[in-house]
Amino acid sequence: MKYYLKSILYIGFSALSTLPVLAKSGNDVEKFNPISTGVTTLSIAPDARGGSMGDLGAATDPDVNSQFWNPAKYPFAYSAAGVSASYTPWLRKLVNDINLAYVAGYWRFGGKGVQALSASLRYFSLGSVTINDGSGATINTVNPYEMAVDLGYSRRLSKSFSMGVVFRFIYSDLGFGGISSAEEMSGGAAFAADISGYQTVYPIIGRSECQFSWGFNISNIGSKVSYDNGTTNAFLPTNLRIGFSFLFPIYDYNTLALNLDINKLLVPAAPRQEDYRFDEDSEYAGAYDTESYNQALQDYYNTGPIAGIFKSFHDAPGGWKEELEEIYASFGLEYAYNHRFFVRTGYYYENKYKGNRQYATFGVGFSLYVFSIDAAYVVATKQSSPLDQTMRFTLSFDMDGIKGLGNKRHRR
Repeated sequence: MKYYLKSILYIGFSALSTLPVLAKSGNDVEKFNPISTGVTTLSIAPDARGGSMGDLGAATDPDVNSQFWNPAKYPFAYSAAGVSASYTPWLRKLVNDINLAYVAGYWRFGGKGVQALSASLRYFSLGSVTINDGSGATINTVNPYEMAVDLGYSRRLSKSFSMGVVFRFIYSDLGFGGISSAEEMSGGAAFAADISGYQTVYPIIGRSECQFSWGFNISNIGSKVSYDNGTTNAFLPTNLRIGFSFLFPIYDYNTLALNLDINKLLVPAAPRQEDYRFDEDSEYAGAYDTESYNQALQDYYNTGPIAGIFKSFHDAPGGWKEELEEIYASFGLEYAYNHRFFVRTGYYYENKYKGNRQYATFGVGFSLYVFSIDAAYVVATKQSSPLDQTMRFTLSFDMDGIKGLGNKRHRR
């Protein structure tokens, strides 16, 4: 009996979060070699502020959503505590029931707030998926989803430098259990950790005090995830993010921040059959060396997560040129008026052979005494990109502001 899901279950799973757009010339198709991982939704930017600046945040000013970008920033946050909720309708050009919900919060404590505890919960829903048999009759309905919950601790180690660590539990249920012919398939669980650092200084340029910050975050270092009881295992999207930010005043109450994030997935490349052909001087010249390819594929699945991190720097079939193609970057600007009104824009670039996600982003933000609201919008530079018109919304609450309101009411 044949089964199929709405638009093919998860479109190969990772496609819903990457869905590359690539010119279909023979040369491009042959060179197209993106890094494959499990639970790819862990890489989706959850909040509107970072999403409006080209998906960056390793070195920007700390905010409540720093848990995703760089949790080491929390000890430098302006407020002692905060919480936020974000919502992203995902791939609205294709379907209307896929979305990402994200909740984050932090609390600074210790002398002068040099330590911080933080936590977040992300839930990516694939909506309702109908399973039909070969005749088109509905036999089941499943609700695939992926979630992650984490807890972090960060501490200021000097006046200008801090570090943080996050522990994360991940669960991915793609709904395979709803297919009667896939009794051995189930949801996959994994554990991971992040290690991050952040430094900020205030140089005087001319007569103005500016702010320069840099940070790094190595995220999702952990176990593999499997949907078939360990027969095959997928790497988590372990990622190295390095960011820089330069903020300077441009007039009274007006500031402008220039931000840059550079990323590289610390995941080895899966072997491609195209790279395993017999030499030209062989009697089988041009044919696939199936035995060598299968062995390479087995070695890939047997590679451990830590070994995979080191292997990811030197395993590209195209050598160092292809290794450099695996680096993707985000550039963003943030204009602020009196720390109350914000206008943001950015650009995200990924090499066309490694996913080809390229888009511009725009956003605005408003901050009042107690809460702030941010919105972001994606304009894809590739005409047929499904990321086009993606929106994000974030609502944040400043616990100091709420506490201040309570004190004012009490005094009255």
